[in-house]
Order: sequence, then structure tokens, then C-alpha cells
Amino acid sequence: MSSKAGGAKSARKQDGIKVVSDNRRARFDYELLEKFEAGIMLQGSEVKSLRVGTINLGEAYAGMKGSELFLFNSNVPEYREANRFNHEPKRPRKLLLHAKEIKRLASGVLREGLTIVAVKMFFNPRGKVKVDIALARGKKAADKRDTIKERDWNREKSRALRDHS
Repeated sequence: MSSKAGGAKSARKQDGIKVVSDNRRARFDYELLEKFEAGIMLQGSEVKSLRVGTINLGEAYAGMKGSELFLFNSNVPEYREANRFNHEPKRPRKLLLHAKEIKRLASGVLREGLTIVAVKMFFNPRGKVKVDIALARGKKAADKRDTIKERDWNREKSRALRDHS
């Protein structure tokens, strides 16, 4: 019996949630201030492609277009079996949030100069595709060095505890 969840290489399950993509680089490059869970409008071939577990959120960010919020630069590769009904891989995708949440995000970007980054994309227990986005402030080089030091210290600490016991 195989230990892979759903047959996809990058997808993993936790608490009924199938994580399709996790943007770890965003956690390193940005200080995540406030997280939101958003729905996303997708075409059928995009959902099929996500079920296979293929997406790149590495350069994805959210931005306003009029009074709506869109996800830009997320690369969902074409689904081979969709033939001529396929989607455009890097098209902007509309994010579904409450009006209050959109206003909160917009004010964070306009007033405080923050960025909205995509942190994680997953299937919820009901099978709907969701995106975790976050208001974020870019880290300086010194902050990144501190993050690396802290991560290395925690790794060394856990090794020492594991080897000692």
C-alpha cells in the first residue's frame, strides 16, 4: 500500500484538507501579518489540473482590479486531457471574499504599503478549492538572517534532544 495521499507528488492531507501548494518562500521573504481564507473562481480544466497537484504559487500575489480582488501570476499548467477546452495557465483569477475583508486588504495595501501574497492553496473537506492569502510586509536582509539563525537553532536543539534521549 502506498503512503502518498491522492496519488499526487506534492499534495498532502491534513485534517481532511488536501494541500495542493504551499508557498514557503512567502514565509521567508515576508512577515505575514494577517491571514484570510478566500475562495477562487476556476474553470473546470484548472480544477482537474489542481487535483493532479500541479500549481506554482512562488510568484503569486493578489491585487485589486476595480472593487474586486484577483490572484495574479499563479501558474496552473494546462490539463492535457482537456484538449481545446483548456485554460490559459497564468490568467488572473478572481478571489471570493466578503466585502469587509476586501476593504481591509485594500486599506492595508493603500495606507500601510503592504503586499497581499498567496500562502497556500488547498481543497477543503467539502472539495472546494481555497487559497490562504496574507497581508504581508517585506523583510529586510537582516530580518531574513535572523529567521535563518532561529531556524538553524531550532534544528540543532531538536537534534540534541533527540540524540540525548
